Amino acid sequence: MVSRYGVKTRKLHAAAVRTSRAKHACPKCGKRSVRRDGYAVWHCLSCKVRFAGGAYSPETMVGAAAKRALRQAPAVSKEE
Repeated sequence: MVSRYGVKTRKLHAAAVRTSRAKHACPKCGKRSVRRDGYAVWHCLSCKVRFAGGAYSPETMVGAAAKRALRQAPAVSKEE
């Protein structure tokens, strides 16, 4: 590897590549068989579900926070 662009940039790139190529847990079946298909497209090798996520990980920090907020929010019923 040619030494270019600085150490910090190379380390950040290596971490992103390592994260994107790792196996992740499936949100549907729970098995660690989710692989990256393309930019922000993920698929489970076990249950064959395809879903959108982050560019380098299946779930972004914003998506996780939104999921938490929806879980903690009280259920709203339609009362007229």
